[in-house]
Amino acid sequence: MRELSQQEHFWQGEFGDQYAGRNQGKPLIAANLALFAKALARTSRVASLLELGTNTGNNLQALHQLLPDCALHGVEINAQAQAYVQALEIADVWHGSLFDYPQQRTFDLAFTKGVLIHLAPELLPAAYAKLYALSRRYILICEYYNPAPVEVSYRGNSGNLFKRDFAGEMLDRYSDLHLLDYGFSYHRDPLFPVDDINWFLLEKRP
Repeated sequence: MRELSQQEHFWQGEFGDQYAGRNQGKPLIAANLALFAKALARTSRVASLLELGTNTGNNLQALHQLLPDCALHGVEINAQAQAYVQALEIADVWHGSLFDYPQQRTFDLAFTKGVLIHLAPELLPAAYAKLYALSRRYILICEYYNPAPVEVSYRGNSGNLFKRDFAGEMLDRYSDLHLLDYGFSYHRDPLFPVDDINWFLLEKRP
């Protein structure tokens, strides 16, 4: 079997359990709904989507409201979080690492939100390849942006939070990907505060 990375063990274990416990609630879902309404405004006919790293399903709950006829799928490494979101009965969520998710089909949209930042830099090419392979048309990247790679201490833990230009690296890696839209969500938004996060909507084109 493949040996899990330090970051995968981190999220699979006690820290991941604690994160799942404190990141729930209607205000988070409302803020995500506002973010996705902007981020997906230029898409069309999204009948299926896959989220790599669902946690307890705040994103999927927002997307269930925004795209009620869309078939929602997810991948989550933390057992408690996966069980929680699966019990919502709005999505089919696979338990395990995104790197081990079987590529048996593609989805109109594949996306991450606050997941790539927690991967070791040497794992990013494999994560990009997974996102690209699972997407039929659109890829949405919602992550902390920095023009140059940088590591940031995360709740006193090192080696677990990295900022960089994830979307730019994917655009450089895959010639048929094109930037369709991008934006920023601010933690001081008076109605829908969310982490300071940049989102990038990419589209596959021949």
